[in-house]
Amino acid sequence: MLPLAGHPDKVDNNQMGLAFEELIRKFAEISNETAGEHFTPREVIRLMVNLLFVEDDDVLSKPGVVRSIYDPTAGTGGMLSIAEEYLREHNPQGQLTMSGQELNPESYAICKADMLIKGQDIARIIQGNTLSDDGHHGQTFDYMLSNPPFGVEWKKVQKEVQDEHTRLGHAGRFGPGLPRVSDGSLLFLMHLLSKMRPWTEGGCRFGIVLNGSPLFTGGAGSGESEIRRHVLESDLVEAIIALPTDMFYNTGIATYVWVLSNKKPAARAGKVQLIDASSFWQKMRKSLGSKRKEMGDRHIADVTRLFGAFVEAELATVLDAEGKEVAREIVVAGEQPPAAPDGGKVKLAPLSRIFDNKSFGYRTITVERPLRDEQGNLVLGQRGKAKGQPQPDSSLRDTENVPLAEDLEAYFAREVKPHAPDAWIDHEKTKIGYEIPFNRHFYVFEPPRPLAEIDADLREVTARIQAMLTELAA
Repeated sequence: MLPLAGHPDKVDNNQMGLAFEELIRKFAEISNETAGEHFTPREVIRLMVNLLFVEDDDVLSKPGVVRSIYDPTAGTGGMLSIAEEYLREHNPQGQLTMSGQELNPESYAICKADMLIKGQDIARIIQGNTLSDDGHHGQTFDYMLSNPPFGVEWKKVQKEVQDEHTRLGHAGRFGPGLPRVSDGSLLFLMHLLSKMRPWTEGGCRFGIVLNGSPLFTGGAGSGESEIRRHVLESDLVEAIIALPTDMFYNTGIATYVWVLSNKKPAARAGKVQLIDASSFWQKMRKSLGSKRKEMGDRHIADVTRLFGAFVEAELATVLDAEGKEVAREIVVAGEQPPAAPDGGKVKLAPLSRIFDNKSFGYRTITVERPLRDEQGNLVLGQRGKAKGQPQPDSSLRDTENVPLAEDLEAYFAREVKPHAPDAWIDHEKTKIGYEIPFNRHFYVFEPPRPLAEIDADLREVTARIQAMLTELAA
C-alpha cells in the first residue's frame, strides 16, 4: 500500500467510511455466531432505505437539501451509512444529518468511529438503553430506521417503561399500550412514533424490522392489539413487507419490514399495502450462521417498484409440461398473465394487496345464555339494573370476533341466533381489537390430486413392492 493511500488529500470522508463499513462487514461475517446482534444484512438495509426515500425522490434531488435520520438501535451504524450512500448517489450536494443510540459499548464505539470518519457530528450518537434513557429526548426526525432485537424481554427496564406509560400516557412514548414483557420490539415502534417530525413541519417516514409476533399476538384489549389499533386508526401504516426466511445471521424466522408515515400520499390515505416478498431471494454461495439466503438487486428493485407504484399485483410462476419452473413474472392488476407453454401451466399467487385500515379491526363480543334452575325455569335478577332480567350462565358464556366492517346485529342474527335462540350480547363487555393475519391474505388453496390418480399411483407402488418381494423369495 502507498504511504499516502489513506491520507485525507487522497481519500475523502465518504470513501473512508465505505472502507470502514467493509471492514465491519468482514469481521461480522467471521464472527457469524453472534453477528446478528449488531449486524443487519446490507441488502435488507438497502431495501428499507429504498422504501423510505422512493416517494421523496423529487424533494431529495434538490441541490443543498438537508434531511435528518435516526436509528434508536444503531449497532455499528450500518443503516445510517447506507441511507447516506443513497442520498449521495442521488444528490451529491444533499446532506443527511445522522443520529442514533446504541446499548452495546463495542458497537457504539464502532458506530461513533464510523460517523467521525464520515465527518458527522459524533455528539448525535449516544450510548445507553433507548427504552429507559432516551438520549434524544424532545427531538424529531425526517426519516428513521431500526432493527430492534427480536423476542427479547424488557424486564430490566420494566419499571421505567411502566412508570412513563402510567404517568405520561399519550404525552409520553408508550401511551397506546404495553406489550407482554417477553418481547419488547413494539416498544421500539412506539418510541419511533414519538420521534416523528410533525406533518406541519414536513412529516416523517420510518421503517422497522419486526418478527411475525407483532402482527397478531394478543387479543382485543391487550397491549399489542391496542398498539396496532393506534397506528391503524391514526392512519400511520403505509406498508408491511414479508421478507424471506433465513435472511439474518442469528435467526431463520420470518421477518417483516413495517413502513410508517404521517405524510401519506393522497392515494394511500386510509389504506395499508401488504407485499409478500418471501419468495424474492437467491441462495448464498456460503451460509453465514443462520443466513442462507439473500435478496439480489433485482428483488430489491421489484419490491421498491411495487411499493412506489402502490399497486396490487400477482406473481406468475410458469411451469413446463414436467412441472419444472421455467420463468417468473410480476403481473400488475389489469395486466394479462404470461401464456402457459405447451403441456405446462401458469400458477398465480397474490404478491401485493391493498386493504382499508378498518379491514384489520374486529369486535370481540360476549355472548350470554340464560341461567336456569333445576326445573328449567329462568333465574331472574332480584335487585338493581338486573332486577327482572334473565341472569347469565357463566358456564355457557362464549365470545365471537366480528369484523368492524360488518353490522353487529346482522352478524349475531345470522351466526348465533339460529344455534342459540335465547342468547344475547353483553355490550358492556365488547372490546375492539386489531390484528394483521398476513399469511391468510396470501394463502392460495391447492386442491389435492384426483382420488383416481392417487389410487393408480398406490397400485403401481404396491405392484412394484410385491415384485421385489417375489424376487427376494426366489
